[in-house]
Amino acid sequence: MKTLFNFLFVLLATAAAALAAPLGSATAVHTSPDESSAVITVLGAGTEPVATLGATMANTPAGWTAIELAGPFDGYVLNKDILKSLDVRDGAPIHLAPKPESGVLTTMAKGDKSNITGLHGKWTQVSLQKRLTGYIRLSAAAGAPLPAAVAAPMSSPPPPSPAPMTPVAYGVTTAGQPVAMVNLGDGGSSALPRLVQGKFVSTRSAFHPRRPYDWALDDDGGERYAYLDVSKLLLTEQLDKYIDHHVVVYGAAKSVPGSKDIVIVVESLQLR
Repeated sequence: MKTLFNFLFVLLATAAAALAAPLGSATAVHTSPDESSAVITVLGAGTEPVATLGATMANTPAGWTAIELAGPFDGYVLNKDILKSLDVRDGAPIHLAPKPESGVLTTMAKGDKSNITGLHGKWTQVSLQKRLTGYIRLSAAAGAPLPAAVAAPMSSPPPPSPAPMTPVAYGVTTAGQPVAMVNLGDGGSSALPRLVQGKFVSTRSAFHPRRPYDWALDDDGGERYAYLDVSKLLLTEQLDKYIDHHVVVYGAAKSVPGSKDIVIVVESLQLR
């Protein structure tokens, strides 16, 4: 029993020490301590996450650490889970994206506060006021290999190195604010979706050759920094209403073959 207590103490102390310094690189925050679980958000390099010490951390597998996420969070619920009072039904799953196969951010509990922020067909977008617990790789948080006391408790052999992470869900944050971002050009086709702000513009012109995509994002200085692939949006989406307006785009960035340009595959689009 004493040995187990000592190990748990070392585990908690190591987790706290690992998160005392800013993250050394962009780090995915999962809904559970499993790399195949849904990704809530991506914390940028330099972020200082707050460890959740106590029972939650004590029950967290070696190699992971639980952190607090303050919110608010964007989420999606089925329209049938919205009551006549416009509140979300207790026990309703809140998804990370408006699709049934997306990961579940959390479950609505009595006392949770939410506001409706948009409609997406059969889904209602809500802003959830709630503190959540997320999980990140301890080695990623520390920016170095795990100490032996944590990576290999007792005398057991160290666990194998994790496989490269393949995202299965999407990160979220407050509507109208960008996630702490990494370089748009670093992800390729497997990049995690993220929120990006900019001015929505048309690339079509009678006096210029056809661009690879009809829509793009400009920065505040009027410089184009990414094309937009809107093929995933609903056909009923009226894109013209966004022209020359500042918007928040949610999607994954990838390079345009044969060029140095970047394109964002848009999954949702809203005015800022």
